[in-house]
Amino acid sequence: MKNLVIIILAIFLSSCSKKEKHVGIQVLGTFNKTSIEAIKSSIYDIYGFKVSVLKPQHLPEYAFVNIKSPRYRADKIIYQLQENRDDSIDIVLGLMEKDISTTKHDSNGDILKPESKYKDWGVFGLGYRPGHSCIVSTYRLRRSNKNQFINRLQKISIHEIGHNLGLKHCPNEQCVMRDAAESIKTIDNVHLGLCPDCKNKIE
Repeated sequence: MKNLVIIILAIFLSSCSKKEKHVGIQVLGTFNKTSIEAIKSSIYDIYGFKVSVLKPQHLPEYAFVNIKSPRYRADKIIYQLQENRDDSIDIVLGLMEKDISTTKHDSNGDILKPESKYKDWGVFGLGYRPGHSCIVSTYRLRRSNKNQFINRLQKISIHEIGHNLGLKHCPNEQCVMRDAAESIKTIDNVHLGLCPDCKNKIE
């Protein structure tokens, strides 16, 4: 009986010690409230994380570039979100309407060729693996119809948070962690959810 009490107590203490992960949604500039709620719901449904919407902030002027077109550097925004992250928040998901870009590298760390194309490459979103912040932009989703727009936005948000949690791109063609491979069609073809292998990696 004594051993049973000890086992139950150990299980109880173990469950209490597991801190619920907390995602903070940080709007940069302006953002549609319906879209925010849709993203918030998908984060909870797929990851089971607590989600809070933070006070909106202005777009960071120092991240602005005008190389090919007016854009904001995603890497600089991610750094700012991480630096300003409150200790109570595990991951900050930045949301913005303006275009974002990054530099694409090969496995050796060199800029992909042609350099003129990939040095400032427009993206849907960006999240480092692992990390505490990521960014998603609606700029390249604007031509979608309403339902398609929301669905794409949710998938990209879940994908970038997955990278923050340590997930790599997944070979499963239906997993939300599949590499978009520079195509919006890839995003449309995946499910709004993680495959069993990716679920196991974060659980």
